[in-house]
Amino acid sequence: MAYLGKTMTQAAAGAFLALSVVSASAQETIPLTLDRATVIRAPAGTTMVVVGNPSIADVSIQKNGVMVLTAKSYGETNLLALDGEGKLVSESWLNVQRPNRNTVLVVRGADTETYSCAPNCSPTVTLGDSEKYFAKSGGQIGTRNGLAAGSAVPGAPGQAAGR
Repeated sequence: MAYLGKTMTQAAAGAFLALSVVSASAQETIPLTLDRATVIRAPAGTTMVVVGNPSIADVSIQKNGVMVLTAKSYGETNLLALDGEGKLVSESWLNVQRPNRNTVLVVRGADTETYSCAPNCSPTVTLGDSEKYFAKSGGQIGTRNGLAAGSAVPGAPGQAAGR
């Protein structure tokens, strides 16, 4: 659960970008893309927000009623906005899907591999890729990031350089 500060004013909560104040019977769906953040505003009167399944999406409360939604895995869950008395202000559905912008999915039988093609295609990892491809590409990404941070040694045990 995340709480909004008591200093949030009506004006700060004002223009609600993607999550409008709706009744429980008229729920809006907010599309999210895996590993991407989306910025929305909390509806007026919101003091607490709850994500139904935090393994699918997460919410971070910023200043002035700004909420950052981050997609974490595929699926659908709900987002509740509650007022200070715990009454429902709005409920929306969060629908997390695979990234499709500049990506190519290669399917070989039951195995899948994802490539980022912006503009040239290079391996990337995403949920649903075959275990072997995910481990190899993920290991290389981890090793490279470690080298950039000065904490990895090329070819060291546990590193993906020699695989």
